[in-house]
Amino acid sequence: MAANSGYIFKGSDEYTSQEGKRRRQHSLFVKVLAVIIILLILLVVGVVVGVVVSKNKSQNSATLSSSTSSSGGKSTTGQTTGITNGSNDPSVFEKDPNLHKSFYGMAYTPEGSMMPNCSNSLENVIKDIQLLSQLTTRVRLYGADCNQTALVLEAIKQTKVEMEVFVGIYVLPNNNESYIRQRDIVKDAIQTYGVDHIAGVTVGNEFMLNYISEKQESDPNSAIGNEGAAMLIAYIEDTRNMLAGLSLPKTMPVGNSDAGSYFNTKVLSSVDYGLSNVHAWFAQVTAGEAAAWVASFFEDTNVKPASQLPNQPKMYIAETGWPTKSSDAAHESNGAGIASVTGLQTFLDTFVCQANNNNIPYFFFELFDEKWKDIQYGGVEVCLVVVLLYSASDHVHQGWWGLFNAE
Repeated sequence: MAANSGYIFKGSDEYTSQEGKRRRQHSLFVKVLAVIIILLILLVVGVVVGVVVSKNKSQNSATLSSSTSSSGGKSTTGQTTGITNGSNDPSVFEKDPNLHKSFYGMAYTPEGSMMPNCSNSLENVIKDIQLLSQLTTRVRLYGADCNQTALVLEAIKQTKVEMEVFVGIYVLPNNNESYIRQRDIVKDAIQTYGVDHIAGVTVGNEFMLNYISEKQESDPNSAIGNEGAAMLIAYIEDTRNMLAGLSLPKTMPVGNSDAGSYFNTKVLSSVDYGLSNVHAWFAQVTAGEAAAWVASFFEDTNVKPASQLPNQPKMYIAETGWPTKSSDAAHESNGAGIASVTGLQTFLDTFVCQANNNNIPYFFFELFDEKWKDIQYGGVEVCLVVVLLYSASDHVHQGWWGLFNAE
């Protein structure tokens, strides 16, 4: 037994030694395997978290674009889109050395801002404001539909550029719904962004021109003109009341815009400023004569009469420019005026510096060609390419008045 016991114990010790070794090896294997499994789990979790965060960022960006592109919506977040120069900050963007802040102001409408097919986006407006900020410190808008007021103010906020905006409410005769919709959009934008970058609220654009023309009248101060003026003044006063109800830190000027010869005296007596559309092209003068004609017309037809009113509204040139081409040969000229890039360059060379030196406040018409005008109206009222920087009447003249084309 002793011998057997010794063998058994010897064998048992050997087995125990081998088993212990095996178990230690197994334990080591388990530990290594556990570490590998843990690392794999952490890797999977990291990937999942990355995907979720990326997805959430995309959704947040899309939500901002969607919320600021829908009519009547507010922008309530600072997510960034439309970034240039490889930066995540819209205020960091590459400046074009060929561009200079030469213009007093610029007429501007974000692309895709016409009801009912709103297709504008914060990304595109940011790019536009980045470009505009290299040309001017002021822009004027025509209307508020498609939430363009908030889009522009959000873009200014994100780009941190020096820019003030004359926001607009486009008024149609006997269309209270359109007015109320836009008034409330402007109100929402002011409540969201404040008024630091708002220079005024313009109620109506060429309302009197359209109203009396439809009634076969030419005198804005006729009985028919005063009839239309009463409608417009009611909208102007309602806008004033809306602004007063917001208890703003400053008194917000309220104005009106119309064709140069179609201001009604009662309307001008009810506003703080007037925006006058003055286009030498329709006066059948040459591009070389255009600058002098615009200055003379504006002074005699708008500035002097306004100065005689008790409220003395400040007058601005709301639109002035020169078309670069026409959609058809029949409208390439308007008397002595010829739609051409050369004509635009001549007008830029003569009008801009002259107006700046003479302290004439103006908004150049306009930043981009308007493709929808070409489709709807044809003629010239769609292109004004900034010559040397980038190569490139009535309602039949609609389309080619932009300083820049789509490219």
